[in-house]
Amino acid sequence: MTKTNHPTGAPWRNFYGRFKAKTLRPSQELYLAEDLEPLSPGPVDWEENPDRVPLDLAARFEGKPVWLEIGFGAGEHMVHQAVRNPQVGIIGAEPFINGVAMLLGKIRDAGVDNIAVYPGDARHLFDVLPEASIDRAFLLYPDPWPKKRHHRRRFVTPEHLAPLARVLKPGSIFRVATDIPDYVRQTLQEVPKAGFEWLAEGPEDWRQPWGDWLSTRYEQKALREGRVPHYLTFRRV
Repeated sequence: MTKTNHPTGAPWRNFYGRFKAKTLRPSQELYLAEDLEPLSPGPVDWEENPDRVPLDLAARFEGKPVWLEIGFGAGEHMVHQAVRNPQVGIIGAEPFINGVAMLLGKIRDAGVDNIAVYPGDARHLFDVLPEASIDRAFLLYPDPWPKKRHHRRRFVTPEHLAPLARVLKPGSIFRVATDIPDYVRQTLQEVPKAGFEWLAEGPEDWRQPWGDWLSTRYEQKALREGRVPHYLTFRRV
C-alpha cells in the first residue's frame, strides 16, 4: 500500500520483510561504519533528499553504463558481475542489513570500485533514478511470498514493475531467476504488461543459466531441496 503523508510529500510505503536478523560480527559492524556511506549512489532517502532530486549517475559512475540489482541478498552475484564488467557501474538495493554487511566484506575482498549500495527498499531508489538511465536489471530469487493473500507483496506487481520500466532504457535487459513455479507464472503474466518482451525461443532458454551466471547460495539451497531454477530474460520495449 502506498500513501502520500510523509512530511516531505514523498510516498510512504509499507515494508514487509526483515531489516536485520542475528547480531553482526565486529568486522561487519566495521564495514558498515567505514564503507557504506562512501558507496552510496547519492541522496536517496527523504531526509537527505527532500526535493527528490534525480541522482547524477553520470557523475557517480564517470559516464559508465549502469546496471541495477534488486535485492542482492549476500551480494555474491553483484560482486561477480562487477569483477567481470569493470566497464559498467552497478547499483544494488537491499534493505536487509545483514546482507548489506556481507556484501561490503565481499567488495573489500574483491577490490572492486564500480559498485554503489543503497541499504533500503528499491522503490525509494526508483523515485530518484532518472528516466531511462539503467542498462540492465537483475531480480534474483526474490522473496516468493508463497501464501496467496501475500502475492500482492511480490516484486512482479505493477507497484514495482511500472517504476522499473520507467528507469530502464529501451532495449535493456531484465533478468529474473526463481525456483518457485507460481512466481514464474506471475512473472510471465505481469512483466510483459509493464512493457517487456520475454526473449525465450525454446525450453533451454529458461532451463539453462545465463553464460555469465554465478550460482548463489540461495540457488544452491534450492537445488539441494529439489527445486528447479528458472532463468527468465526480458527486454524493455
